[in-house]
Amino acid sequence: MANSEYGRESKKEQVIAIVGAGISGLLACKYCLSKGFDPIVFESESSIGGVWTKTIGSTTLQTPKPLYQFSDYPWPDTVTELFPDQQTVLEYIESYANHFDLVRHIQFNNKVLSLSYQDNGEYSSISGERNLWGEAFSSKGKWNVTVEDTRSLSTQAYKVDFVIVCLGRFSQVPNIPEFPPNKGPQAFEGEVIHSMDYSKMDSAAAANFVKGKHVAIVGFQKSGMDIAMECSTVNGVERPCSVVIRTPHWNVPDYFPWGFPMAKLYLNRFSELTVHKPGEGLLLYLMATIFSPLRWAFSKFVESHIRHKLKLSKHGMVPEHSFLNELSACLISTVPEGFYDRVEEGSIKLIKKAENFGFSKEGIVLDGQSEPIKSDLVILATGFKGIEKLKHIFESPKYQEFIAGSDDFAVPLYRECIHPRIPQLAIIGFSESVANLFTSEIRCRWLTELLDGKFELPSIKMMEKDIAEWDKYKKRNSKKYYRRSCIGALHIWHNDQLCKDMGWNPKRKRGFWAEWFEPYGPLDYSV
Repeated sequence: MANSEYGRESKKEQVIAIVGAGISGLLACKYCLSKGFDPIVFESESSIGGVWTKTIGSTTLQTPKPLYQFSDYPWPDTVTELFPDQQTVLEYIESYANHFDLVRHIQFNNKVLSLSYQDNGEYSSISGERNLWGEAFSSKGKWNVTVEDTRSLSTQAYKVDFVIVCLGRFSQVPNIPEFPPNKGPQAFEGEVIHSMDYSKMDSAAAANFVKGKHVAIVGFQKSGMDIAMECSTVNGVERPCSVVIRTPHWNVPDYFPWGFPMAKLYLNRFSELTVHKPGEGLLLYLMATIFSPLRWAFSKFVESHIRHKLKLSKHGMVPEHSFLNELSACLISTVPEGFYDRVEEGSIKLIKKAENFGFSKEGIVLDGQSEPIKSDLVILATGFKGIEKLKHIFESPKYQEFIAGSDDFAVPLYRECIHPRIPQLAIIGFSESVANLFTSEIRCRWLTELLDGKFELPSIKMMEKDIAEWDKYKKRNSKKYYRRSCIGALHIWHNDQLCKDMGWNPKRKRGFWAEWFEPYGPLDYSV
């Protein structure tokens, strides 16, 4: 193993390492450069773009385009679709990186194997009152970043002053369900893959892979629906695709319930008055309580549109939870056009409320049923273990425990960026929102203002108190999905906190009506 100090000349002497060159990594790089730092970005793949480099062929943007754009680099006029396809999104991201000359700071095919903190002993005994974050940078310790060149398999260690982890949640470590004894994939005579493996295939290879096979898909979020559509296109009603659904969701056919823009129901300041917030005072508490019937009415209004347009009652697909719970957990997906038409014609079969399942020789066996779902191929569209991926990048068991913590808590990050007990490190792009690019950008701006010394963080005690308040909110509104760390129903409240820390005016619009009733988006935070 070679050792080196990363020695490129920079305006500021502190060395910053960024892990990942997806959306969050590129934003972190851009805003570090704007403050005079010269960051080094480690990317395990050969190109930028993160999850957008390998997606299912038919995947489109899930967030309406106006909400998914860089504040200082809008979509070009040539892109007219509200939900651009994967290639268009990737080209937009690449254009942004080229425009701001970010690529030269990226070391491709460099996978970060581990992060270890080396201090001089002053941090070895951490009391609850000691503040590790008096300043973002410290002479009391550095991070050792161990990096593997994925082509030569050689490793190199870098000493850096600060690390920004931008790994994201949706890659690398698949979430494989637990199966009853002797009823795992090894009992099945067919093939079992994860949606991650399917997404690596190009369209022609994917079509050839499923052609002529009885395919069963486990999962009913975006990947599951997209794969089901592709399989039904290839195989038709002769070999229908079975979709095993554990929990029905309020997946949306469009973002205009009964012709009214959904953004005006949920993405403005007034809508957030109806939601109880972390750290709210008496006045906001009373207003959220008074407006709770309106919160219920908004949810029922959207639900009625989805039920009507997708005929959910006919298909037995009405969720038991509210649409607001769905939004608060960042679980909303757009239903592919014509999905339920395929269900009615018989090329897609929905198998509902299948909480637990295992395998037999012939296919999937659901709890309480003796007959299997006969299959040649099973695709697990069951998501990813984002917390596990994040946890295991740390060499220290203590830091692993800080990140993973208890199953009773979400990953404890102050402002969804900083762990109070892990010095000189930030995590960007892990906590979710209704538009992750939008949220990652303002967090990167907040972080680089901190790195530039424009403000200081409060004590560990105060940060952990704030984290606990947000944790209560997530559990109350996201229910069993609270570990997704979603701030979707309170993204303006969250952004307000970041703005106040940075000394910005959190009210970004002109005029009373616009401020309270018009949707907030990325361009409102352009400077």
